[in-house]
Amino acid sequence: MDISNVPAIVTGGASGLGEATVRVLAARGAKVAIFDLNAERGAKVAAEVGGVFCQVDVTDEASLDAAFQKARAAHGQERMLVNCAGIALGEKTAGRDKTSGAAVAHKLSTFSKTVAINLIGTFACISKAAAGMLALEPVDAFGERGVIINTASVAAEDGQIGQAAYAASKAGVKGMTLPIARDLMGEGIRVNTILPGILSTPMLAGLPQNVQDSLAATVPFPKRLGRPEEYADVVLFLIGNGYVNGATLRLDGALRMAPR
Repeated sequence: MDISNVPAIVTGGASGLGEATVRVLAARGAKVAIFDLNAERGAKVAAEVGGVFCQVDVTDEASLDAAFQKARAAHGQERMLVNCAGIALGEKTAGRDKTSGAAVAHKLSTFSKTVAINLIGTFACISKAAAGMLALEPVDAFGERGVIINTASVAAEDGQIGQAAYAASKAGVKGMTLPIARDLMGEGIRVNTILPGILSTPMLAGLPQNVQDSLAATVPFPKRLGRPEEYADVVLFLIGNGYVNGATLRLDGALRMAPR
């Protein structure tokens, strides 16, 4: 797919992997809409790339509908959706209070919030974008109408201590990739998912340098943190290669996460 002047939506596009994707798509001529909660940062990035910012809570259907409406009013129906919105909260299934030593169960509110944003929010965006893409004319002789790319995590396969909620949410994203691709195969919409390892996002960049170095040392090769731009490169590959569909791709330097 030639992405010049083609509408795209990137959720979580105000920072990290989403921002890198926004910038790469815009640099190649795509008309990008940023979905994010962070209004200040989202508006700034949108202004810098000539895009449009839509403040959105991916767990709220009315908010999502308004955001899709705004993006489509500005750029037309999107042919590309990249889902980067997500959170990472750590909590053991059961543990002990550090002060009293009393047994403590995992907060169901934390588990529900993680699944709501990472899994249900991703599915909601997929479903709404795909419904809009059905009205588009194909761009090639094989009937391709659009491309959807999701973000899971290596935690979907190698979840660590304290990652039950996060790993479950990301395993759900991975697990629904193939059935959604099959749902949409007759409509010419491809669906793929990236599983990033330890990438240098703003959250990691805020850690002490010795901690960052320690994390980088766990990567087999190359022994460094991944770059958001490398994630964006994979997005471009998945958009451009029309034969990749229903796939999950690890971006991790051959990392397999240890228990902690």
